[in-house]
Amino acid sequence: MATTKETKRILDVDDLHVSFKTYAGEVQAVRGVTFHLDKGEVLAIVGESGCGKSVTAQTIMRLVPAPPSFIKNGSIVFDEKTDIVKLSERQMQKVRGSEMGMIFQDPMTSLNPTMTVGKQISESLIKHQGMNKSQAMARSLEMLRLVGISNPEGRLKQYPHELSGGMRQRIMIAIALACNPKLLIADEPTTALDVTIQAQIIELMQELKEKTESSIIMITHDLGVVAEMSDRVIVMYAGKIVEEGTVDEIFYESRHPYTWGLLRSVPRLDAENKSDLVPIPGTPPDLFAPPKGCAFADRCPYAMKVCLENDPEKFVIKGEHRAACWLCHPDAPHVERPVETGGAV
Repeated sequence: MATTKETKRILDVDDLHVSFKTYAGEVQAVRGVTFHLDKGEVLAIVGESGCGKSVTAQTIMRLVPAPPSFIKNGSIVFDEKTDIVKLSERQMQKVRGSEMGMIFQDPMTSLNPTMTVGKQISESLIKHQGMNKSQAMARSLEMLRLVGISNPEGRLKQYPHELSGGMRQRIMIAIALACNPKLLIADEPTTALDVTIQAQIIELMQELKEKTESSIIMITHDLGVVAEMSDRVIVMYAGKIVEEGTVDEIFYESRHPYTWGLLRSVPRLDAENKSDLVPIPGTPPDLFAPPKGCAFADRCPYAMKVCLENDPEKFVIKGEHRAACWLCHPDAPHVERPVETGGAV
């Protein structure tokens, strides 16, 4: 009799609120975010700049400076046992790097310009794995081969400024994966690269996911990367999750007007005629004083009176596909999804 393989929960974020204290007041950067991540899964978090996706990711790693930031509420349970929120900085240092890895947006500013590549990779191996210098260098060499660096023996002795942008990003991936973390967070890993190198990095991450079985959170506003790599997608706006579902549900069955706007603003290969991209009008709300209703209402062409007065709950569309929009209410008027979003990116 066949047995079903039990899914292991790697991360469980519940009702997370993160704010920043400033001279002008409190900025509510993350407002009640809840999601989960299972072993071997790739979760994409998408949205405009300033929507809270990077703050959410960095809070999971406890990398947001405190002060000025502080966690107002919520829990971040890692590997079904550890609440990240309750750990001291000393305890967090044992988790960060060994069980959680992060690929930062700009490898040139994230790598230490005064240290060789080999020393930067071996640093975490000596600290977290208890290796001596020779063992750590051997493992570093192995990691450079794994991420497809040419002449790895020579690269170990080089400094970041001697390498191209694509090589530096591969070094960042090697550092993040050196200790075989259970969770890998990639914050805009392809933004600073040209399209050819972007494709290579995406292909590399897909290969590494299969080899290492790490769970991945991908922070991006490149929907092409999302379509290529992800299993599930979270759409964030003004510090909240406005829609979540599988890749197919978000691309083909999305229900939130903000998601429609993101999809309509992406260039498409299957467009019959040359046409301008359709931007989302207006600007995101001021998170010093978030609106009491739906945060997207002022920019939404379908906004109703209830949208301005009441923040929508998350309506279940099907399974884990949910959207926080009053248009999903059974009594709401039917709105056809714009035809421009009818195909894949």
